Amino acid sequence: MVQALSTLDQAMLLIDSANREDPNIVTAEGKEWPKELLYSTRMTDMLERFCPHADDAMKLAIRAQHIERWKSPRNAYPMDRVGYLKWRKDLYKIQANTAAELLTQAGYGEEEVDRVKNAVAKKNIKGNPDTQLLEDVTDLVFIEHYMLDFVNKHPDYNEEKWIDIIQKTWNKMSDSAHEFALAGNIKLPESLAPLIVKAVTP
Repeated sequence: MVQALSTLDQAMLLIDSANREDPNIVTAEGKEWPKELLYSTRMTDMLERFCPHADDAMKLAIRAQHIERWKSPRNAYPMDRVGYLKWRKDLYKIQANTAAELLTQAGYGEEEVDRVKNAVAKKNIKGNPDTQLLEDVTDLVFIEHYMLDFVNKHPDYNEEKWIDIIQKTWNKMSDSAHEFALAGNIKLPESLAPLIVKAVTP
């Protein structure tokens, strides 16, 4: 007899199915991945390391944070600061609504759906523990997996600029995330480790 999937598993499958449609393919760990499917699995991995006792709502918010991100490209907005802020605001809203629809489809109630929606929409980062947890995991994943690529895309930035960027990321994180990172629980890009340490050392 086949055991029915839990509501959590159903929701995870829906999120992963959506992200599997990403046409952008990247290579990691010896295999090809749809870009946002890889990102979502890295987010889940980091959550399990940083906050292993997270509840369903946060497991789903973490998994869905970049859901169908490719459908809202940055270049659809003016390539200036105002355009960037408008794109980011709209993107958070779209991703939050998409996640909410999939959770509802899986059978979650209003309370869980609202929690996930608010976290994915990045509402009240410092005041909402769910949003702060999502921000912490996002930043830890960025440092471990994506910061080096980001640096390579901006060879014109000097050390002062990079220290400012790292400090801005660090300041969005909670004290718990700081302690987790400084305790050696994430893998710093080898070439950037000295700069990161310099940026976050008081």
